[in-house]
Amino acid sequence: MSEVKKIRVTVWNEFRHELKDEAVRRVYPDGIHRAIGEGLTGEIPVEVRYATLDQDEDHGLSQEVLDNTDVLIWWGHMAHKDVSDAVVDRVQARVLAGMGLIVLHSGHKSKILMRLLGTSCNLRWREAGERERIWVIEPAHPIAKDLPEYFELPHTEMYGERFDIPTPLQTVFITWYQGGEVFRSGVTYERGTGRIFYFAPGHETFPIFYDANIRKVIANAVQWAAPRIDRDFSICPMVPPLEDLGQAE
Repeated sequence: MSEVKKIRVTVWNEFRHELKDEAVRRVYPDGIHRAIGEGLTGEIPVEVRYATLDQDEDHGLSQEVLDNTDVLIWWGHMAHKDVSDAVVDRVQARVLAGMGLIVLHSGHKSKILMRLLGTSCNLRWREAGERERIWVIEPAHPIAKDLPEYFELPHTEMYGERFDIPTPLQTVFITWYQGGEVFRSGVTYERGTGRIFYFAPGHETFPIFYDANIRKVIANAVQWAAPRIDRDFSICPMVPPLEDLGQAE
């Protein structure tokens, strides 16, 4: 029997909150990226590597790393402006060429998501530790595989509409919050030949990335976003005709 091909996943994290804030460090002592990556290894066949903002001048996302990444998972919060535009260019090119991108929670304001979606990605928010109910509204979508009709998080940060994003390819999840707001909390896009999934649940001081359903969503999203084709469409080549054009008149 042939060996199952593993999906090459890079989990990117600013990794600043965990180093500066004791409350965050208590919840994610090894970093949010490690919790996300460890949640994948028990679910699907993956090879996980990690990259962080201050790792090097490329934020751990050199061309070599990206060329060997099938799906990039992005966590950003307090330092969006510190991400190099050259790295954003590099990630965008890889997405257009087929690499999958999963952006989590406060990554809605990341340079890469705003670049790819072309909008501000602004929203309303509140940090009150309220309950979140996540409704699966597209149960046949691969990202919703093996999930219940809805699931809940006891304490979370509220993200509310209007969410300034273009009309999604599909809205897989809609969230209701205890305070009354609703939010398109799981949406998909395609750009070039790459697939993009934005998933809102997650916060640095709540143990959301240990939740079994959250881990299932992210694992399903990795499988959905994995490249179907890896081809660079960034150039406009001049090509010869396939057929004989004959004598021009």
